Amino acid sequence: MIKNIKDAVNYIAEKGIKNPEVGIILGTGLGSLVDYVDIIISIDYKDIPHFPVSTVESHSGKLIYGTLGGKRVLVMSGRFHFYEGYSMQEITFPVRVMKMLGINTLLVSNASGALNLTFEKGSLMIIDDHINMLPGNPLAGKNIDELGPRFPDMSMPYDSEYILKMEEIAGKLNIKINKGIYVAWMGPNLETRAEYRMLKLIGADTVGMSTVPEVIVANHMKMRVAAVSVITDHCDPDNLVPVDISDIIAFANKAENDLVTLFKSLIENI
Repeated sequence: MIKNIKDAVNYIAEKGIKNPEVGIILGTGLGSLVDYVDIIISIDYKDIPHFPVSTVESHSGKLIYGTLGGKRVLVMSGRFHFYEGYSMQEITFPVRVMKMLGINTLLVSNASGALNLTFEKGSLMIIDDHINMLPGNPLAGKNIDELGPRFPDMSMPYDSEYILKMEEIAGKLNIKINKGIYVAWMGPNLETRAEYRMLKLIGADTVGMSTVPEVIVANHMKMRVAAVSVITDHCDPDNLVPVDISDIIAFANKAENDLVTLFKSLIENI
């Protein structure tokens, strides 16, 4: 793995990407944040050694380097999921590359369904904690000490200072914000009524199919993490109706301006 990471890092550096400060991973329907980045360099995933290639239609599959909020950012426009057939190590490979490029702060976004029905569609939820229901862990197997400890602490996977800053920013800018617990589900099918009931019982506020593997690896490598879910649908087992992916993307698009404002302001203040 170390050799593969170094191959990718060297390729990216040779393309002129130097000293990025903040990494950003964009979720389903949230790609327009890129429009607010002053782009310096854009690289297709397929050209980066050992990088997976996103197979999800709404994920563009580009690594974008530029400035946002006065900082040098490296943006993953499109991420990878377990349901695409990738291993946990492949899904999280880009996070390891970001760290080796010098990035110590990772911002993550996703689209998720609300188990907490007080969360409005099109609003945002700051992720305060998560539950991993994916069938695996990216740290399983032989530990590579150069990357992180065998048993990384996960008592605060999402940085408490960043959470407080985002709450303050949302308050000042009148952004509708929630805070809660995200649960990662394998997918790609949406959940059954019984599964929604179970997930709510174990304490989750929203459910999605990403984020947790990347956050585990970021913590393993001692990165500071902030993550935000865009609420795209209600997971109400007593009144469940079929959900179309186009509706999910539409609600994600509706919330994009708030997400961009929140991330941009957070970057300015870190």
